[in-house]
Amino acid sequence: MILNEENIDYKIVNYMKIKVTKDELVEIANKLNCEPKDFIRIKDSLLKGFDDQKINDKDFMFKYIEENPKILERPIIVSKNSAIIARPPELLYDFIATLKE
Repeated sequence: MILNEENIDYKIVNYMKIKVTKDELVEIANKLNCEPKDFIRIKDSLLKGFDDQKINDKDFMFKYIEENPKILERPIIVSKNSAIIARPPELLYDFIATLKE
């Protein structure tokens, strides 16, 4: 794993097992500098039939993600001040470089 190669301490949080809260989701969105619609698996069957109005409704989506964490993109790597959706994993190299600055 890239984080191990770069000697980065990290903690894995499995939101499928540990409930993610709306406050945590808001914090992740802020660190990603994006809206909830930008860090969900938009083609997931749990979102089938959702129109743009629902997808763009931040409060609705935060609550829906809280109830259905399966729709979160993964992995999301979160640091003290920022976050990244690490797909593809190679995106981590630039992210890690900013952590070391």
